[in-house]
Amino acid sequence: MAENPFFAPSGLPYLLPNFAEIREEHYLPAFERGMAEQLAEVDAIAGNPEPPTFDNTIAALERSGQVLKRAATVFFNVAASDSTDGMMAIETEISPKLTKQQDEVKLNRALWTRIKQVNTGEPEEAWLLEKYREDFISAGADLGEAEQARLKELNEELSKLSTEFGQNLLKASTEEALVVEDAAELDGLPEERLAAIAKDGKYVLPLLNFTNQPALAQLTNRETRAKLYKLSVERARQNFPLAIRMATLRAERAALLGFPNHAAYTVADQTAKNVDAVEAMLGQLVGPAVRNAKKEAEALAEQAGFPIEPWDWSFYSEKVRKARYDFDADALRPYFELNRVFKDGIFFAAGKLYGLSFTERPDLKGYHPDVTVFEVFNEDGSAVGLFLLDPYARPTKRGGAWMNNLVDQSFLFGEKPVVMNNLNVTKPASGPTLLTYDEVNTAFHEFGHALHGLFSDVRYPRVSGTNVPRDFVEYPSQVNEMWTTWPEVLANYAKHVETGEPVPVELVEKMKAAEKFNQGFATVEYLAATLLDWAWHKLADGEVVEDAEAFEAKALEDAQIAFPLVRPRYRTNYFQHIFSGGYSAGYYSYIWSEVLDAESVLWFEENGGLKRENGDHFRKELLSRGGSLDPLTAFRNFRGRDPRIEPLLERRGLS
Repeated sequence: MAENPFFAPSGLPYLLPNFAEIREEHYLPAFERGMAEQLAEVDAIAGNPEPPTFDNTIAALERSGQVLKRAATVFFNVAASDSTDGMMAIETEISPKLTKQQDEVKLNRALWTRIKQVNTGEPEEAWLLEKYREDFISAGADLGEAEQARLKELNEELSKLSTEFGQNLLKASTEEALVVEDAAELDGLPEERLAAIAKDGKYVLPLLNFTNQPALAQLTNRETRAKLYKLSVERARQNFPLAIRMATLRAERAALLGFPNHAAYTVADQTAKNVDAVEAMLGQLVGPAVRNAKKEAEALAEQAGFPIEPWDWSFYSEKVRKARYDFDADALRPYFELNRVFKDGIFFAAGKLYGLSFTERPDLKGYHPDVTVFEVFNEDGSAVGLFLLDPYARPTKRGGAWMNNLVDQSFLFGEKPVVMNNLNVTKPASGPTLLTYDEVNTAFHEFGHALHGLFSDVRYPRVSGTNVPRDFVEYPSQVNEMWTTWPEVLANYAKHVETGEPVPVELVEKMKAAEKFNQGFATVEYLAATLLDWAWHKLADGEVVEDAEAFEAKALEDAQIAFPLVRPRYRTNYFQHIFSGGYSAGYYSYIWSEVLDAESVLWFEENGGLKRENGDHFRKELLSRGGSLDPLTAFRNFRGRDPRIEPLLERRGLS
């Protein structure tokens, strides 16, 4: 395996992984060597006879494990975006081993003793040292041997269950898809969508990751809508017992570490700090959101002429929008062509705000033919890094949209960032790719994450880019959504795919007005998922759950968010964020971050919007800092004050 591409840094520009050379058989040997090398490096650091210093301990840890990092970064990116049976088998084998590896490092008593003895007066070093100490304590470094042995068992089982949960869900998206033989049953879907899902004389509509499937807004056949909705909420039922087991194990682990529940354990190192702060904010939102949703339901029933069911909501929302605001969402799609959205919209806004330019690099390849690589430059021509875009859905890609780093920026290694965005847009059988407004907004959102990674300007990888608390990481991406409909940006990219005519201003104004109609639904759907996550992770050690669906129903009732017409955005059985995606007791992060986002949008509006000096200020004080200082300090340095909740309440119609 001397030619294993993970054994040495890539020779490509910016250390972009050489996907053309990487094969499945390279992963396991790279993991095995990488884990062995890292443990040897850690043992050398822990056994160093020299007195502990920042450089020979913390910086040395930052330098360790490079083969493992290269292999893991590429593997988990590809496993999420273009998995195979072989990749799934490797993931099942390697995930518990990686968990064990983390425990071997963070439960190394000699290493922990050394870290506790390190002192430094340099601010960035002091902050990183504190992060390391928090990491080790939360991993159980201070526990006795018996407790650590049990902790290792819990972590290993949780890793296996998480992998199984995610793989079940990936398979369910296609294996439990809606299959229709007669195209008449799919009346309302655009022709290009029908062509894209035609397969062997049938039509196969795969399930996207959330409860309300986008097609529900278009399908005129009520029976088909009901079938699709029921398939969505009942998918991957084998995940219910996995969720119970994971929540139970997390509760036991939290107790071992001295916390009353997993939620308390999770938020301790977030910006929220404690469960009371999270619950206080959520408590302000539930009542007004439910009241708004019930008003919307009355309007929908009036429009329909009969009592609606959950599968009717999206369809009749569009009818109400058309009746009240003369707005038809499908009328926008011809103005939202994928390439133009990115090059003339997202990249254009980044150029205006930050002076960035983007050059396509067809000589550089991703892991799949759909991936496009762009080189990113500052206005003075200096290089920023690489941006990779993988826009299309495929049976081998997990649901949702996300950003990942392939290379973390750091001055320690002299490395510039390589970041990528994954979307799940349906690829047309032929012709241009037309997006919905929601897909355009998602693209701007994910590019906000990409900017956070690209603008990182820190010394150490541990605090690079998006390595910030979960309840802060969504904030920069949410701010970037504001440019989706900013007049100057919109006028530059929203042009008719056939005529080139700009989107009519009145159509955009109708869309903005119509958007306000469904705020009750959107907020209740989100809050229901958030409070469901919270309920699972406020279980105390020893608390028994026998029926996951009964637990889910009671949790929503207890939180006063139960509303039969608006189910949670994710039910337990397909809540990938919290059972397979690192957001356990963290789904509140989106609304918590939106408080900061709403404040920041207000600041941009008050200061002239799409201006270079505004972008430079946001980049300097916030986006470039990564996790190298307290996140709320970075926010105050940018905004000039502490965040207030009022702008968010106003935005969501909850004031």
